[in-house]
Amino acid sequence: MLVYDQPISQPKPDAAPAQPRAAASFNVMDLIRVLWRRKVAIVAAALICACAAVMIGKSLTPRYAATAQLYVDPRELQLVDRELTPRSQDIAGLSMVVESQARLITSNNVLLRVIEDTRLERDPEFGGETTSLMGTLLNLISFGARSSVDANAGRMAALLDALNRHINVKRTDRTYVVDIEVWSTEPAKAARLANAVSAAYLAESKQSQADAARRATNDLSSRLKELQDRLRTSENALAVYKAQNNFVGTQDTLVSDQQLSAMTQRLAAAHALTLDAQAKYDQIEASRHGATDAGAIPEALQSPTIANLRAQYAEARRKYAELSSELGPLHPSLRNMEKQVEDLRKNIAEELNRFSQSARNDLTRARDYEASLNKALDSQKHQSVDLSQASVRLRELERDVDANRNVYQSFLKRSRETEEQETLNTSAARIIGEATAPQRRVFPPAMSLIAMIGFAIGALAAAAWVVAVDRLSIPVTATTAKVTATKATATEAPQKPPRATLSPDMKISIKPPPQAAAPPGKQPQAPVVAPIEKPLITRLQETDVLRTLSGILTVPGVSDITRMGWPTLRANAPPGAFVAAIHQLCVTATKHASGQTPVMAVIGAGSSADRTVVAVNAALAAARDGVKVLMIDADHIHHSLSIKVKGRGKTEASRFGWLSIGSKASRAIKTENGISILPAVGGSDVKASEAIRKSIAQARSSGDYDLVILDGPAMPWSAADRKLLDAADGLVAMLPVGLDINDAMDDIIAALGGAERKLIGVVLNELTPPGSSQQRDKRYA
Repeated sequence: MLVYDQPISQPKPDAAPAQPRAAASFNVMDLIRVLWRRKVAIVAAALICACAAVMIGKSLTPRYAATAQLYVDPRELQLVDRELTPRSQDIAGLSMVVESQARLITSNNVLLRVIEDTRLERDPEFGGETTSLMGTLLNLISFGARSSVDANAGRMAALLDALNRHINVKRTDRTYVVDIEVWSTEPAKAARLANAVSAAYLAESKQSQADAARRATNDLSSRLKELQDRLRTSENALAVYKAQNNFVGTQDTLVSDQQLSAMTQRLAAAHALTLDAQAKYDQIEASRHGATDAGAIPEALQSPTIANLRAQYAEARRKYAELSSELGPLHPSLRNMEKQVEDLRKNIAEELNRFSQSARNDLTRARDYEASLNKALDSQKHQSVDLSQASVRLRELERDVDANRNVYQSFLKRSRETEEQETLNTSAARIIGEATAPQRRVFPPAMSLIAMIGFAIGALAAAAWVVAVDRLSIPVTATTAKVTATKATATEAPQKPPRATLSPDMKISIKPPPQAAAPPGKQPQAPVVAPIEKPLITRLQETDVLRTLSGILTVPGVSDITRMGWPTLRANAPPGAFVAAIHQLCVTATKHASGQTPVMAVIGAGSSADRTVVAVNAALAAARDGVKVLMIDADHIHHSLSIKVKGRGKTEASRFGWLSIGSKASRAIKTENGISILPAVGGSDVKASEAIRKSIAQARSSGDYDLVILDGPAMPWSAADRKLLDAADGLVAMLPVGLDINDAMDDIIAALGGAERKLIGVVLNELTPPGSSQQRDKRYA
C-alpha cells in the first residue's frame, strides 16, 4: 500500500527498525508492597516536613483582623424640602449608592484622616519613620537625592498604599450593612484602626456634604449680582418705554383705555337724548298740525301758563255762550266777548309755538352734542390703536422683567437655603458595631493544621520518590530477558509487508481488498497484485495561493473566481510545482480519454470545502495553459461550489442547448478566468448522477471544452456516485494534512474498490484553515 507520510524522493533507510522498549509491569499490589517496605523512611520524611512547617509557621508574623460595622442608609434624612442631590427610589439605585459609599471608605481623603488621627506616619508597620540608626542613615543618604517635598509626597503615598492593603471593605448581600475589616500585627491596633476608619468616613461624609452646600452657595451668590443688575436694567427699559409712549394708568388698565370706555358710554347716552328730543319735537309738531287738541301734549298739560290760559279760555267761552243766548250777534258785548275768546285762543297757540321752538332747540343741541362726542371718540380710537401697536413691545419688556425677577428671586431663595444647609448633616450612616480587639489571629493558621499539612506533603513527596526510584532501578538482566523475549515474539509473528516508497521511477502496488476465508482443508490462494502506475503527488501550499474577501472584492459584471473568497493561485506569480503537476495530470487524463474531452474528478476525505478549493485551483492552473475548463458541482450533499457561484456572473449555452443538472435547466456560469461553472440542483443522488453524466456527454459532443473537472462526489459514495466515478477518466485524491494522511488514503482506496486504477494524482492540501495554524516542519509526499 502507499506510504504518504514519508518525505518526497527520500529513500527509506535499510537499517532494521528499532525494537520496542520493554514496558515494566505495574499493579496496585506492587505499589503497596514498595511503600510498605519504605514505611520508616516515608514516616521520617513526613515528620521532618511537619517540624519544618511548624518552624516556618512560628517564624511568620501573625495577623489580627478587627471588624467595624457601618449602616449606610441611602435614604438620607429629609431635613429640608429641596435637597442638593435627588434620592434614588428604586432598589438598583439604592444598591449602587451603598456600593459607592463602600468604595468611598477606602478613598484617599478618608485614609488621610485615619493617618492624621492615628499618627501612622510614626508606625514602622506601615512604613513610617523609625528612630533606628539604619533609618537615620537612609534618611541622610536620600536627603541629597531628592527634596523634602518629594520625600514627604513619596512617604505619604507609601503610607496610603500600605494602609489600603490592610483594609478590606465588603457589603453583606441584600443589606445596607458594610463591614470594615482591618488587619494588623497587634490586636489592639487592628481594632483602633477599624474604629478610626469608620469615624473618619462619617466625618468625611459630613464634611463633603458641607463642602457641597458651600460650593452651591458660592456659585449661587456669585450669580446674584449679575441677576440683580439684569433685573434693574430690564425694569428701567420698561419704565422709559412707558414714558415715551404715554402708557399711563393703574396697574390693571391704562388711562386711554378708561377714557375710551367712558367716551363710549357718554356717546350712547347722548344718542339716547337725541332720540328723545326728536320724538318730543315730532309729537309737538304732529299735535299742532293735527285735528286734535294742541294742548293735549304732555308739556302743555304740565305748563301752568297754558293751564291758566285754558281756564280763562273756558270761562270766556262760557260767558260768550251766555251772551249769545241773551244778545244778538251784533251786540257790542257779544262781539267783545268773542274777541276775548279769540285772543285767548291765540295766546294758547303762541304758548304751544314756544313749546315747539323749545323742543326744536333741544333736538338741535342733542344732535350737536352727539356729533362732538363722535368726533372725540374717533380721536380716542386712533390713539388707542397707536397704543395697542406700541403695547407689543411693552408686553415683551414686561415678560423680560417678570422672567428676570423670577430667576433672581429663585436664586436668592436657593442661596439662602443652601447657606443654611451647610450646618445640617443629612447623612443617615451610623456605626452599629464598633471593632474590638480580636482574640485569635487570622494568619498563620493553627500550628496543628500547619503540622498536618506539612506531614501530608512530606509523606506524599517521600512516597513519590520511593516509587520513582523503585521503577527506575530495574535490574539489567531482567530488562535484557524481556527484550530478548520481545524479539523472539516479533520473529515468530508474521511480518507486515513494508510500505512502498515514492521514488519517481518506481512501480507500486496497491493493497488488494481482503479475500474470503478458504474452506477447511484447502490452502488460501495468494492475492493477485497487478502493478499500476504510481499517482503523481503534489502539494498546495500557502505560498501558492492568495486569500481574498468575497464580500468586499465582489464586483458587478462577469464573475471572477479569484474574488469569491477562496484561496486561489496568485495571478502574477510564476508557475510553480502545483501548476506543473496539474499540467501533468491533464496530460495523463487526456491519454485515458482516448480522443474525447477528458474528465477529471477531485475526490477526498475531510471537509468538502477543502476539496472544492483544490478543484478550483486545479481549474485555474489548467486555465493558465489556455485550456477551456468546465467545472461541475458533483457534490449533491454540500454544494460548496454551487453556494459560492449561484447568482453570480453570466450564463452560457452549449451547441446542444443549455448544459443542465437536475430536472430544471441550470445554465453554466461563465467567468473571466476561462472557466465555466455548472452548479448543482438539489435532488436525489441517482437523479444528480444521471444529470451530471448527461452534461458530460453534452460537453464532449459539443467540443466547447478541453477539460471537465468534477468537484466530488463527497464520501461515503453511493452506487450512483460510483457510476459517476466510472465516467471519469482520472481521479485526483485530496488529502488534508490536518488528518492522518495514510489512514485517509487507505479509506479512499478501500472505498474506490475496482476504480483505484483511475487514481492519477494526490494533492496534499497544506492550506491553513481559518482560525487554526498547522506545523510546517515536515515535508509530505
